[in-house]
Amino acid sequence: MSHHLPNTRIPAPCIVNTGIIVNKIDIRRLLTDLGRVHYTYTQGKKLLSEGEGDVMEVFGDPQRSTLVVNNALYLNVDSFDYLELKQSPQKETYFDLVQEEMCLRLIPHSTPLQERRERQLSACAIEAMMDQVLAARWDAELDDDCSDSF
Repeated sequence: MSHHLPNTRIPAPCIVNTGIIVNKIDIRRLLTDLGRVHYTYTQGKKLLSEGEGDVMEVFGDPQRSTLVVNNALYLNVDSFDYLELKQSPQKETYFDLVQEEMCLRLIPHSTPLQERRERQLSACAIEAMMDQVLAARWDAELDDDCSDSF
């Protein structure tokens, strides 16, 4: 006699501002949007390190380390058991990356939308500078061609 359970599907979690995330892909998606952060690194309640830095890279690789050096953070989601989203009294969300009793807390200085705007502005500024450099070079080449004819 075989018992068949109805084919039920459990919906994916919906997390709004607070909660625990264990899925490494979801953790990576959240961390990728971070730019400048304040970080604290604690063991239990003991503060081991803190500072400011930019999230440079977010990846998942069991052979590589998470590195926080020279104001740069290279975050390996495989270095942590889970990510806990919490909110400050001012209702700002921050991220606790937890591995056993170690916690790397990331407090963003801006929102993902602000970060995207800044990146877009930076890309536009670089493009405008390149246009100016190319135009100046073409002008110089034209000047050289004109001076050769005399």
